Amino acid sequence: MLLQEVAKQSGDEQLYLIHRLDKMTSGILLLGRNAKAASALSQAFADREVEKFYLAIGSKKPKKKQGLVVGDMERSRRSSWKLVNSKTNPAITQFFSLAAEPGERLFLCKPHTGKTHQIRVALKSVGSGIVGDPIYNAGNEADRGYLHAFSLCFPYQDETHCFVCDPREHKALGSKWHNETVSQGIDTWLSPWELNWPTIK
Repeated sequence: MLLQEVAKQSGDEQLYLIHRLDKMTSGILLLGRNAKAASALSQAFADREVEKFYLAIGSKKPKKKQGLVVGDMERSRRSSWKLVNSKTNPAITQFFSLAAEPGERLFLCKPHTGKTHQIRVALKSVGSGIVGDPIYNAGNEADRGYLHAFSLCFPYQDETHCFVCDPREHKALGSKWHNETVSQGIDTWLSPWELNWPTIK
């Protein structure tokens, strides 16, 4: 349905979905306009050449303001996952955070792997489950889940392309992005690929 709607707006006969977002996640999606482009972009994802950046609002102050969450993920209950101490095939997530509304925290996350529910589990593990997350922060009700695919950087035809999808430009994505403190935080991260992300050893 989404592909057909975008194709109708763009005038393309067919579009190719390169990756997917979690049901709770809003934000940027990369589409291919032909099979050759789709193949090249899909390979870039497979080779981990694509940088992904997500915004999230957590419901509590985290155990640390910035850092790295590394660990294997295992099935917990039917629809949920949990982080464990082993690191055989770990999920790797870097994050920065800033103050948001009282008792909440704005996060910028950079996942280096693509595990199911990775960011949601990572933020729960540092004590700040995502606002509106019905699985990993049950009981924290909101107008929606506050996890947003904010930016993508990817190689294509010998160039690196970076795009941002600002959640403040789309009212349907939730009211909390428009909070003054949150908005100021987003402004500091509008080029997330240029931030001084610590090197992962």
